[in-house]
Amino acid sequence: MDAFSLKNKIILITGASSGIGRSCSVECSKSGADLILVGRNQEELMKTVSMLHPETKVETITEDITHSEDLEAVIADKVAALGKISGFIHCAGIEKTLPLKKHNPKLYQDIFAVNVIAGLEIAKILSLKKYKDETSSFVFISSVAGMVGEAGKAAYSASKGAVISGARSLAMELSRSNIRVNSISPAMVNTPILEKMFEDIGEEASSEIIKKHPLGIGEPKDVANACIFLLSDASRWVTGTNLVIDGGYSAQ
Repeated sequence: MDAFSLKNKIILITGASSGIGRSCSVECSKSGADLILVGRNQEELMKTVSMLHPETKVETITEDITHSEDLEAVIADKVAALGKISGFIHCAGIEKTLPLKKHNPKLYQDIFAVNVIAGLEIAKILSLKKYKDETSSFVFISSVAGMVGEAGKAAYSASKGAVISGARSLAMELSRSNIRVNSISPAMVNTPILEKMFEDIGEEASSEIIKKHPLGIGEPKDVANACIFLLSDASRWVTGTNLVIDGGYSAQ
């Protein structure tokens, strides 16, 4: 069988109603996976479902992922319906570009709740023997903002740096349970979040950001393809790694 195939794997994906999460859902479906898709917007989540390969078995969850006490019971129901989970992609995220004087404790808490804590809590649930396949792979979507400085992104960058370091720690702890854990750090990708950011910062600042990408702005599928590699048996000896997918942004 193709080492990059996801056939006979069940993948749980957060943030599946748009952007990178939607693309990961579609591409994993094309690679043979069955899916549990998580998103807050039911209508947009069903749009994602409509884009999947027709043979894909899919379950959806519209629970608030920041309320982990409710989430385990829902995940348990989906595992009972589809089978044990062999992969997890945490795509859900909040991005804010604001000067430091506009940062406040609530902003930090809201960003960390989704970008960091929710992913770690779901990983905790999926690491339990009753929910996981014999071998599993967890992929956390971070950002180059977690590696390099960007003005106006103190809270967001801090959260994405936490994702990278948290994934490495999980990789060390969960290897004994045959779970691989990695993160992916994209630069700017053509998603609704990027469109909103460009609106917030204006045309001149947006143009400067685009110039920093030697290969141009990325597409969601570029990140999805990297996820497929990390979820597949082709990466069976890869754990604790932060895979940078940035069109040359961080090479400067």
